[in-house]
Amino acid sequence: MKISACLITLNEERNLPRCLKSIAPLVDEILVVDSGSMDRTLEIAREFGARILYQDWLGYVGQKNFALDHALHDWVLSIDADEEVSPELAASILQVKNKAASDLNPNGYQVSRLVFYRGRWIRHGDWYPDRLVRLFRRAEARFSGGRVHEKLELPGEHPILPGHLHHFTYENADDRAARCAKYASLWAQSARDRGRRAAPWSGTIHALARFAKGFLLKGGWMDGAVGWDIAMGNAREVRLKYELLWKLNHPRVTDPSPEK
Repeated sequence: MKISACLITLNEERNLPRCLKSIAPLVDEILVVDSGSMDRTLEIAREFGARILYQDWLGYVGQKNFALDHALHDWVLSIDADEEVSPELAASILQVKNKAASDLNPNGYQVSRLVFYRGRWIRHGDWYPDRLVRLFRRAEARFSGGRVHEKLELPGEHPILPGHLHHFTYENADDRAARCAKYASLWAQSARDRGRRAAPWSGTIHALARFAKGFLLKGGWMDGAVGWDIAMGNAREVRLKYELLWKLNHPRVTDPSPEK
């Protein structure tokens, strides 16, 4: 079993060394698909022996499918630059890799993401466990979705590997706010493209439901003040998504043009 690690990058010099150091002993190829980095991203990738391809930005779905199409091996480890394979997850991946080909019945494996935020690991609420299929057979896999939050389409059952995929998601509160605004805008555009509608009050209703789910039902309260911060931030992002969707559905109301 040979594995290609696939990453998409743009100005990731801060995160990339940690990510590549964690996967280098596990994989047989590191493929970096870059969309125009201006920092040391490509230099760092070369230090780890990565194969680098340039591709103009196709969106998250298109960029990741481009990486799948150009990977050399049948199995792919899909990882983001701000993620890191934990030692326990690395051992789990090696255990799978060392099996005989005839023993590899699943066509993919799930991993549990563990987010590092405000100086601590978040083990409750909306962010945990964030299970995603990240190790999989390339032949049957394809990313799908809108402009953000791509999803891997892969048939069959996908066992969960022991260990965590560490996720160093936000630098600080400003970074989180900026990215939430960006993702909310991309989500609203994708929803509009699919013909989805929103009412003026949709944002408030969905935001309250998201807060209740994350903070109360999923135990975000057990993370104390940080859990409250996460739940409130998630609720604000949800409210913004639906407010932007409503505005896109009603351009004449929200951005009236002068009468001629």
